[in-house]
Amino acid sequence: MNTTLSDTSAVADGLPHTTMTRAGTQPSMAGPSGFFTRLVRVDPLFPANENINASGAYVTFEPGARSAWHTHPCGQHLVVTSGVGLTQEWGKPVQEIRPGDVIWCPPGVKHWHGAAPGTAMTHLAITGTTAHGKNVEWLEKVSDEQYNAR
Repeated sequence: MNTTLSDTSAVADGLPHTTMTRAGTQPSMAGPSGFFTRLVRVDPLFPANENINASGAYVTFEPGARSAWHTHPCGQHLVVTSGVGLTQEWGKPVQEIRPGDVIWCPPGVKHWHGAAPGTAMTHLAITGTTAHGKNVEWLEKVSDEQYNAR
């Protein structure tokens, strides 16, 4: 639910106003099993719209959970907020990520991200969106061999 931060008497002035979406007003959803291995929860924060061509969500990966390989047509920023995670760009070594780490996934770069084997991980994902609403292209799942190659 979005609410305007200014008082209601000023809303009629026709000017843009700051809005706030209250925590907990958007339902969590399970990460689809076709795109994730093990349990993943997505907590949407904001959608792309006519004012910003990016969406945001907290994504929580249970220990050992991970995304499939994928790309983003407009790129993606990840900010690790808790736990220990892993990420990998195609053809490069797996990297450990921790709270405060910021990852930039450039447009079209094949990669994956998820939790370390023994620890859950949450990150804030801010994902660019095309004019047609596309923000990700899902590819094959990350194999156990790829995940464990550290």
